Amino acid sequence: MKKVLIITYYWIPSGGSGIQRWVKFTKYLRNFGWEPVIYAPENPEYPSEDLSFVKDIPENVIVIKKAIWEPYNIYRNLFGKKGENINAGFISENKKTGLKEKLSIWIRGNFFIPDPRRFWIRPSVNYLSKYITENKIDAIITTGPPHSMHLIGLGIKKRFPSLKWVADFRDPWTNIDFYADLNLTFMADKLHHILERKVIQKADTVLVVSSGMKDEFELLCPQHLEIITNGYDDDDTCVEKLNRDEKFSLAHIGTLNAARNPTTLWKVLGELCANDPQFKSDLLIRLVGKTDFSVFSEIEKNDISVNVDKIAYLTHAEAIKMQQQSQVLLLLINNSNNAKGILTGKFFEYLVAKRPVLAIGPIDGDVAMVLNETKAGKIVDFEDFTTTKEAILEYYQKYKDGKLTINSTSIEQYSRRELTAQLVKILES
Repeated sequence: MKKVLIITYYWIPSGGSGIQRWVKFTKYLRNFGWEPVIYAPENPEYPSEDLSFVKDIPENVIVIKKAIWEPYNIYRNLFGKKGENINAGFISENKKTGLKEKLSIWIRGNFFIPDPRRFWIRPSVNYLSKYITENKIDAIITTGPPHSMHLIGLGIKKRFPSLKWVADFRDPWTNIDFYADLNLTFMADKLHHILERKVIQKADTVLVVSSGMKDEFELLCPQHLEIITNGYDDDDTCVEKLNRDEKFSLAHIGTLNAARNPTTLWKVLGELCANDPQFKSDLLIRLVGKTDFSVFSEIEKNDISVNVDKIAYLTHAEAIKMQQQSQVLLLLINNSNNAKGILTGKFFEYLVAKRPVLAIGPIDGDVAMVLNETKAGKIVDFEDFTTTKEAILEYYQKYKDGKLTINSTSIEQYSRRELTAQLVKILES
């Protein structure tokens, strides 16, 4: 059986979206004649933990762990955040960002390039070079962010030019939505772009998760570029039949940062609640996961705070159940330059939950394409008040009539097993 070395920062016991893609590939690789070998940090900084993914790992999979040094303890000591987890993706759960926080962001962007895991690059290249010399490895895969993982791959490729390397981008690098928030100097920005270009051009294959990302990365002239989207796992989604929420529940499950804050939706719901006491009584807005303070500010401004149920965290298994019992699932896309190419991991679990999806984002982007293909819901543009209101009222009327159902189609292509088959074709080509 051929062996593939998977270099990832997020591994068990990590929670959140960063771990799911490669846990699921690992689960199914043996079915297609490939043995996964995992390389991950021994003492990482994870925003959350979720041990439910342990069940996905086949028996006797080799997991190599090596200690990592990260500067977060220094950050905590300097800014009085001892014992706190570090939020990913620029989530601020408090009011305005203070001077200390702005300074920490500037330091992070300009001194820790490409990210604070950079101190793991050289030790990992040295350690894995020895491991590869002593063990037969047929290919390596690096997955980012954090993009330091790709620089480990770049270092290994220099030492083993004939070893095939796949660089998997779950998110963009310099085109990610919060890149401008790093407040980079000219030289720091230039270095990010140089490293990004090196990785994309030196990797034998670059993987991305959407057509929009593929269009962006093609400009950097990769040797070979492929799309493998995220997906859903049948073993996760086949849960017992659940009773639907009695309320007209609109559920968003996952991180909700400022760039995803659907201000137009809150205005629509505020107006409907003000004009229709029954709608206000029926409405439940469920926000599961870390949520930026700007979201609650807008909700309060539109006088719908009483309708909000905030849940700080759910395990992956609990989140699946929440999706399937909700009346409507909210898919909120970052209002950013790369919005058309955003195709979040949870979207595919939304599809298989068989609940109507209301997406807010570009109506000509990748999400819109999949929604139209699968007939799983509606998408409205960020500031389209009228169409947003029409969609809410249509779903609400069906809810009142007991007819709020969805008959999605063509979703089997997004199963994790099918996606692993696509990955293996790339590894063997």
